[in-house]
Amino acid sequence: MILRPIWMDRIETSWREAPIVWLCGVRRAGKTTLAELLGPERVVYCNCDLPSIEEMVRDPVMFFRNCTKPIVVFDEIHQLKDPARLLKIGADTFPQLKILATGSSTLAASRKFRDTLTDRKRTVHLTPVLYDELLSFGVTLPQRLFHGGLPRALQAETKPVAFYREWLDSFFARDIQRLFGFRDINRFNAFFEYIMRQSGGQFDITKTATALSISRPTVESHLRALEITHAATLVRPFHGGGQHELVKQPKVYAFDTGFVSFARGWDPLRPDDFGTLWEHLVLEHLQARFPDTPIRYWRTKSGHELDFVLAHRRDEVDIIECKWDPGNFDSSSMKLFRTYYPQGRNYLISPSGAPAYTRRYGNLDVLICTPTELHTSGRISA
Repeated sequence: MILRPIWMDRIETSWREAPIVWLCGVRRAGKTTLAELLGPERVVYCNCDLPSIEEMVRDPVMFFRNCTKPIVVFDEIHQLKDPARLLKIGADTFPQLKILATGSSTLAASRKFRDTLTDRKRTVHLTPVLYDELLSFGVTLPQRLFHGGLPRALQAETKPVAFYREWLDSFFARDIQRLFGFRDINRFNAFFEYIMRQSGGQFDITKTATALSISRPTVESHLRALEITHAATLVRPFHGGGQHELVKQPKVYAFDTGFVSFARGWDPLRPDDFGTLWEHLVLEHLQARFPDTPIRYWRTKSGHELDFVLAHRRDEVDIIECKWDPGNFDSSSMKLFRTYYPQGRNYLISPSGAPAYTRRYGNLDVLICTPTELHTSGRISA
């Protein structure tokens, strides 16, 4: 079993702040495996897909009183009839216990969670396998970009095409249909695949509705479902005092590079494909390593654009460009941005940026580094 210290540390840190950790992430991302890594000697494990678990927790007080181990795991807890009540009783009545509950969506998405357990829980969003974890999984960066970061697909010798189609069908049946009541799998999957083909680009509701021959409300509801289940991320524009900045239109990113390349028919990958997929991988790194920092992008009406913007304080804004080949970097957008927002750090994230080094472009200092060195440098605060 592959150890994943990044995520284990995140769970343990969250328990120091609250008794319940809500471990969310898309199906097959490895939530159950993480729970197993906590160790059978420490864990009472409950697979809530099993009907017997419902009977076992019918009397929550009796159940928790009989727990002889310090950690209780409820895997796929949304399958239970009243999961919020169970977690609340566990947190309030048995504070010596640590509780880990897993699910694909945000906790508030399920109608079963009228009580979202404010102040009793911390959320850990498990992303697909990170750049930092490639060595542990024994895979190369091109393989990660092509196969994606769901462990089963990532470690396959060849890209398992059937896996992606089966995952999409399971995702609809077990997550989308149950949580949101959508009935038309073909229409939803057509929308999801459209998002994957457009992934990394600006998202226009009207254009999407026209392209798929569906209504604007349907586009909005389907997109919201993808956000809630972590299958897509909306990155909204950063704007402030600059002139001619975009202020409304977001960019949309699908959750995994393997699904993006699958939906686009990129088999095998060509040299031009790596840059797009690398940008997705950097976004996942930012989501995992800086979960409390809003991620934005920046674009002007004249076409100047920066991949990601992290605003820490009112007068401190870090900017990030993602380049597969740092030799192709054009500093003009960074320079323009800094005329509007002079305070902050400038990063060029590249797989060839190890060890990290600083290069000067005119009067602009840019740190060129890998995703790993972005957070280990200590320059961006989580």
